Amino acid sequence: MKTFLKFSILFFPLVLFVSSCNNSKKEPTIEMNELTAIPELTMETASNFANIALNCIQREYPNKLSHVMNDSTEVQSPKELHPCFYGCFDWHSSVHGHWMLVKLLKIFPDLPESQNIRSALSKNLSKKNIQKEVNYLYQSNRASFERTYGWSWLLKLAAELYAWDDSQANQWLENLQPLANAIEERYLDFLPKQEFPIRRGVHPNTAFGISFALDYANVAEREELKDILISRAKDYYMEDKNSAASWEPDGDDFLSPSLMEADLMSRVLDKKSFNTWFNKFLPGVNMGKPDNLLHPVSVSDRSDPKIVHLDGLNLSRAWCMFRISKVLPDNNPAKPLLYQSAIEHANATLPFITTGNYEGEHWLASFAVYMLNQL
Repeated sequence: MKTFLKFSILFFPLVLFVSSCNNSKKEPTIEMNELTAIPELTMETASNFANIALNCIQREYPNKLSHVMNDSTEVQSPKELHPCFYGCFDWHSSVHGHWMLVKLLKIFPDLPESQNIRSALSKNLSKKNIQKEVNYLYQSNRASFERTYGWSWLLKLAAELYAWDDSQANQWLENLQPLANAIEERYLDFLPKQEFPIRRGVHPNTAFGISFALDYANVAEREELKDILISRAKDYYMEDKNSAASWEPDGDDFLSPSLMEADLMSRVLDKKSFNTWFNKFLPGVNMGKPDNLLHPVSVSDRSDPKIVHLDGLNLSRAWCMFRISKVLPDNNPAKPLLYQSAIEHANATLPFITTGNYEGEHWLASFAVYMLNQL
């Protein structure tokens, strides 16, 4: 089935194919002219992204467990261990697949897949299933489970439900709340002990983990959580300057260490303070430097589960640059440069969300949806 991703003025027509999350190898057909502009999420694209998640969140295998076994009784299947979030290859990807389905339903209430989405979410996010996920977290040797990437996406899912006036969403949130509370407890326990931020552009990245948790703290009015997130963000990053952005990316990054940090600081500082901080942190951006940060990364093999991370890097760079450009003042030369770079990064990966390679399909659509909602 074809889907057409519509773009606003002066953007190239783009053709994507939905693969039903299988491993068949096929490349998308792309037609383009020389003009590019701002991408836009349409119902057709949302429908196909929804189908990707629907075909993943209840697909148990292949599966990469992050599971410390305390004894032989814990040699169990992914679905037995995680009745909510057993699909989409790993726990955190399943969580943000659920987030994406909620987000798409909110944006497009008349999505053709709406009833299938509601049915799948009701089945997975049941009170019984959530309680088993909570019980898992409180077992021995679970303190670092999904810290902090999976934590942050779980709170992002909860935040999305908090911000939706829908009777079923209210029930899903009520069911999910004990798990959100458990994750919140982990932030409150861990952050005071974490002396140094993790800056790598992969799952444990501290700036990412704080930024999504902060979204939850704001919408759910969790003041203690909000206070410690802001405090630790400033502790970790306030004195940073001259970021080593010219060293980016690492070969399996899906987050930019420098841009993710800047995105976080744009949330915790007022606009004037952030502008001052940003000019010291990335002083060359207003002149288009470093070049490697402002141009999309090529992806040589989308069937490789690590190399395809770079598609996620293009999308997460784009959402960071869109957000940062909104906060910078109009007289900062970096503002238009970041905005244009964000568009280029988005365009470099959007044609490849659905390629028939499960290595990327099980998670990239949610990155795309989040990015498109930062416009």
